[in-house]
Amino acid sequence: MSQVPAEVSLEIRPRARFDAIDVRSLINGEHGDVLAEFPHALYCSFHTTAGYLDQGLATRLSRNAEHGVDAYIDAFRSVFPEDAGYLHDNLELRTELTDDQKAVEPRNADSHLAFMAAGMHACVSYRSGNEPVWFVDLDGVNEGQPRRRQTTVVGYTHEVPVWHTHVTIPVSGHPIDSVNLRHPQIGFYEMLDEAIKRYGVTKGRLRIELDPAERQAGLTINEYETLLMRHDLVEVLRDPLRFMAEKGRHAWADPRSIPAKTLGYAKYDIVRVINSMVDRLGLNEGLIERMMARVMALPAERFLRMKRSVNLLVSDRQSPGHGTIVQGTYQSPILVQWDHASNRTRTVHITLARLV
Repeated sequence: MSQVPAEVSLEIRPRARFDAIDVRSLINGEHGDVLAEFPHALYCSFHTTAGYLDQGLATRLSRNAEHGVDAYIDAFRSVFPEDAGYLHDNLELRTELTDDQKAVEPRNADSHLAFMAAGMHACVSYRSGNEPVWFVDLDGVNEGQPRRRQTTVVGYTHEVPVWHTHVTIPVSGHPIDSVNLRHPQIGFYEMLDEAIKRYGVTKGRLRIELDPAERQAGLTINEYETLLMRHDLVEVLRDPLRFMAEKGRHAWADPRSIPAKTLGYAKYDIVRVINSMVDRLGLNEGLIERMMARVMALPAERFLRMKRSVNLLVSDRQSPGHGTIVQGTYQSPILVQWDHASNRTRTVHITLARLV
C-alpha cells in the first residue's frame, strides 16, 4: 500500500558565497527518518542562484574525486568571475528596482550564469539512499551576511502521469533569444494551473521538456531580468569565455597564477576530449588551462550544460486540498536558443504527474 507523500521544508544558512550543504543530513537531523520509507524524493530550491545537481552527475563527482562537487562548480565560477563587467550588475540600469532595493541588491550575475551553464536544477528527483544530496549555493553571502535560503523536499513512492500535452512557443527571428514561459502574455502558466485544478493534483511534478526534434536550444529555471537574459547571457552564447577574458587577461600570461581546479572540470562531461590526456599524460595544470580554453572556443552548445527539461513542484502546503505551482518569487522557466528556429517556434512537451 502506498504511503501518503511526506513534505518537509528547511531553512538553510550558507557559510560562504559558494557553499555546498548536504540536505539529506539536515533532514535527518531536524526531522529524523521521515523520508526513509519512500524510494524517491523531489528536492526543490526557491532561488535562482542556489539549487541541485542531477543525481547521476552528483554521484559521479562524489565517487571519482575528492571534493568533486567543489571542483566541478569552481570550473564554472572561474569562467564567470565576480565583477567581470556584467550589465545585470549595473544596478543603476535596473529599472525594476526601487532605490531602496538597489542599495541592498547583490551584484550576482556571475552566480546566475554559473547556475545556468552548470546545468543546475531548481527541482530534481533523487532515489533514496545514504549518499549526500548537495544544495549548491553560488551566492550565499552578501556584504558579509548569509542570505536566507529555503528548500522543500517531498518523499514519494511513485508518480502517476495524469495529463500530457505539447505547446508551440513563439520565438523571435534572432538566432540568440530567450523566452520567459511565466510571462502572462504567453498563457503558459494559466494552462498549467487549469490542468492542476482539473485533475485535482495536490502533490505532483510538472515536467517541461523540449521536443526531441528541437536543436540548439535548452531550458532552465532562473530570473528573467532583461539585462541578464538579453545581454549577459547573449554574450555567453556568442563567446563562452568572454567574461573570463574580461576579468583575468593577466592570468593567461602567467599560468602559475591560475588555481589547480581544472582537473575536476575536465573529468566531468564538459571537456571530454581533455579527459584521457589528463589521466594518461599527467599534463601540468597550466597546459590544461590553455587546452581547456581551446576546447571551450567551440559553439555554446558544446560548453553549456543547459537542460532539455525542467521540473516544477505542485503542492497544497499553502492551501490544503488545492495544489498550486510552488516556486520562488523570481523563478521562471526560460527557453533559450542559440540558433534560428524553423517557423520561429519551439515545441515543448508538458507532463503533469501525481506523486503517491
